Amino acid sequence: MSLTITIEPHPLLDVGAFVIRSPHPIVEVATPAAIAALVDPGATAPLTPPPQIKTAVRDLLREGGYKPSGRSKPASEYLTAAAAQRAFPRINALVDACNVASLHTGLPISLVDLHRLDHRLDRGAGLAIRIAPPGPSYVFNPSGQTIDAAGLVCLYDAQGPTGTPVKDAQRTKTHDATTAALAIVWGTRALAGWTAQATRWYRDLVGGIAGLAIEDVALT
Repeated sequence: MSLTITIEPHPLLDVGAFVIRSPHPIVEVATPAAIAALVDPGATAPLTPPPQIKTAVRDLLREGGYKPSGRSKPASEYLTAAAAQRAFPRINALVDACNVASLHTGLPISLVDLHRLDHRLDRGAGLAIRIAPPGPSYVFNPSGQTIDAAGLVCLYDAQGPTGTPVKDAQRTKTHDATTAALAIVWGTRALAGWTAQATRWYRDLVGGIAGLAIEDVALT
């Protein structure tokens, strides 16, 4: 049975999503050389971000009243800057594929540990994507720093915001022992068809990692 995510109405949001499963903890899975090479200076990929990608993604985040600038800018912009400075993060096979896909498509991508998500239906709270109302905040790193989620489009579970186009919640981030993850591609309707292309290529990247399996996600 496919994982289901309910998406609340949004004039710009265009989501891609899938589940990745590994028979072993992800720390034991090597990042293929072909994926690692895509962060090298001058590396080319099948997709190149449209020239208006930065504006389009920021407009997506502004729709709910969020201000995507400074420390609150989309995660994809951090990766672009890191690549330009030759400081691109290399973490593990799952995160490396995610970051490469985000870098070459210009779209923010969330990657959360499926087993850390609280989507118990007995609490009346399955997974949903919605704009956060005023008030919610969440911890986004091991040192306990928080981000104000008000106005930000977020993946919600029963405990609140988890994955977002800016920073994912620390409580559901992938880690060395992760064996199942949910990927969310945060696209915009302002770039017709781009989310679908980005998601297909991202799936192809993951499919090239030995042992990993991909499952569809039902978006309703």
